[in-house]
Amino acid sequence: MTGSCRRPGCAGSYDPDGYCDECGRKAPALVGAGVSSSSTGPSSTTGTGASTGSAASTGSGASTGSSRSTGSSRSSRSTRRTGRGRLGGGLLDLPRVPLPDPATAVLADAKVAQDRRFCGNPECERPVGRDRDGRPGRDVGFCPACRTPFSFVPSLAAGTLVGGRYEVLGCLAYGGLGWIYLARDKNIGDDVSDRWVVLKGLIDAGDPDAMAAAVSERRFLVTVDHPGIVKIHDFVLHPDPRSGDDVGYIVMAYVGGRSLRDLRTDRSAPGGAQPLALEQVIAYGLEILPAFGYLHERGLLYCDFKPDNAIHADDRLVLVDLGAVRRIDDTVSPVWGTVGYQAPEVARAGPSVSSDLYTVGRTMAVLSLDFRGFSSTYVDRLPPASEHPLLTEHESYHRFLLRATDRDPDRRFETAADMSDQLLGVLRQVLAAADGKPRPAPSTQFTGEGTAFATELGAVFDGPGIAAALPVPQVDPADPGASFLLATRDLDPQDLAAAAASAPADSVEVPIALARARIAAGDTAGARQTLDALAADLPLDWRIDWYRGLAALTDRDPRAAASAFDAVYGTLPGEPVPQLALAVAAEWAGDPDDAYPRYRRVWTTDHGYVSAAFGLARILLSRGRHDDAAQILGEVPASSSHRVAAEIAAARARLAAPPAAAVFADVSARIEQLPLDVGPKGALSVELLTAALSWVRNTADADRGPSTRVLGHPLTERGLRFGLERVYRTLARVAPDAERRIALVDQANRIRPRTLV
Repeated sequence: MTGSCRRPGCAGSYDPDGYCDECGRKAPALVGAGVSSSSTGPSSTTGTGASTGSAASTGSGASTGSSRSTGSSRSSRSTRRTGRGRLGGGLLDLPRVPLPDPATAVLADAKVAQDRRFCGNPECERPVGRDRDGRPGRDVGFCPACRTPFSFVPSLAAGTLVGGRYEVLGCLAYGGLGWIYLARDKNIGDDVSDRWVVLKGLIDAGDPDAMAAAVSERRFLVTVDHPGIVKIHDFVLHPDPRSGDDVGYIVMAYVGGRSLRDLRTDRSAPGGAQPLALEQVIAYGLEILPAFGYLHERGLLYCDFKPDNAIHADDRLVLVDLGAVRRIDDTVSPVWGTVGYQAPEVARAGPSVSSDLYTVGRTMAVLSLDFRGFSSTYVDRLPPASEHPLLTEHESYHRFLLRATDRDPDRRFETAADMSDQLLGVLRQVLAAADGKPRPAPSTQFTGEGTAFATELGAVFDGPGIAAALPVPQVDPADPGASFLLATRDLDPQDLAAAAASAPADSVEVPIALARARIAAGDTAGARQTLDALAADLPLDWRIDWYRGLAALTDRDPRAAASAFDAVYGTLPGEPVPQLALAVAAEWAGDPDDAYPRYRRVWTTDHGYVSAAFGLARILLSRGRHDDAAQILGEVPASSSHRVAAEIAAARARLAAPPAAAVFADVSARIEQLPLDVGPKGALSVELLTAALSWVRNTADADRGPSTRVLGHPLTERGLRFGLERVYRTLARVAPDAERRIALVDQANRIRPRTLV
């Protein structure tokens, strides 16, 4: 059953199984349906055991909650579901994480671990309340250094009614802003009574910074509404049992499942705690980034993202613990963060969109690597790739992490959408490398490959031709000069330069187009002058490096081109085009070992880049892997305009293999199937027959394969001579002039075997 929830006041909708995604109740039975319409509320038991791997993560700043699990009937239904979920952008399936009964997540013994007891004064933060000299530490007291009061005792006991409606069941976790409680909404008369909720309070009611953080949450977090962010339902006050002062509590939805920290540190998994699979980590990144984008678009910063603060619940990922969220323009509130995840500039410059995205990159690195020392030795940098095979095996992922966690905020991804776009491209590369199946997708940055370059197997590179064939960056339609470029698209570089004087002065696309036109005309010096002037204002615009690379290709300087394209690849790790350009530049510069994996990555991911197939084939042939070269060329799609050229190249690749009867038979079959005109097909036939004849003359009869036929002729000297004679005479009939015709007839007469007639 689907549709809107029928219960008064509930804004949820029924999922295909008939349960509301907001209140968690099953849809009432229709009249005459023969099914009971009674609903089952949550169990009244509080549970005594700590939930293993549930949302009640004990990591610093952890929060809990979910809008999926709202009653015991809902939880039990979820644990029965064993299918796979939607994480991974439709490119892969990840197992669902079952939703437990919320009551089982309550801690049996609510204690704060010794190593998590610190003074709440942000200017002090010294250890307090810890065991010392065999004596147990105090749970309540004053910091001996600054006299700030502290308390690690839960303020709310089981059964306490908070705000007149939320009945506390117990503690779930201890986070950066204090204890987190599980409660039930007991609002009598409201049909959402007994809904599971989470109450998040303060470390200490006397802490002004903590109180300010709570007030900040109360102001705007109730309006946050995104499926990837825990829902804030309410903000209530309740008197502290010790001081009598009102303490604020945020009321949020309960999220079952497991935190990413729990998944990463799960020692019950085979082999103990291990890094998560790369495709799983990327899927989590893709799922969490839209939530960050939502916050950023509304002028909010999350500030303290880490594996503790994302819950894999059923088939989705939820961002929890909004305690550190603040407005982008807030320069007064205290900044919350976690060592090892927080960007290095936050301490002096404050948080930003860039620092938020930094935390996502650091979290992905911690989840995917055996990242020891991430909060000490490598607190502000990635470990060397030489220590982590994953980073050398998946170069694009490594470059993604390098950009996401760059020490320079200006060099990081600009937006969550930009970061997500590149990460999705990286995922396509990772999955294609794993199973060999292409995952093509239209580029958001470049035009498609129109004309393939270097489609001959001989390594003869035409720099200007390659520069002209490579895809180009797409024009930003929002640029002030977009309409100007449309009106002047047919002008030559000189006329375009003259017309550019009347173009909008703030346009970036106009000087880019002028540089491109000058490169196409061979005026690379003029193009560089234009690019240098643009770089003075936009030093980090990757398009400047791209066109510098094209200019270097045009000047036949592959090493300079490789340097420029390498910079573009570092900025756009999910894009195949920079990798293709870098590969051809490296091959031309005499470094096939560097070119090969890039060609391979591009071709495996997207068969639309045919130039990569020819590049791979050239390198494979140079290594004596003739069959592999032919196989790659055979993968060029039938729909490609370069399919025939690839088939010809594949035939020549096989013909370059050590001669054998099977080789000649295979090449013969390939040639016979080629849809070629008489001239090209005849030239290829001459290559085959000549090679076969040379081999036959030097091979014992037993090795010739007596039943083998080559282009319809026996694999014998006599048969091959007749075959060559026929081809030469056929070519003579279509020769462009008499001189060439006579030469071909003479060749036919010379090769013809002697006969009695």
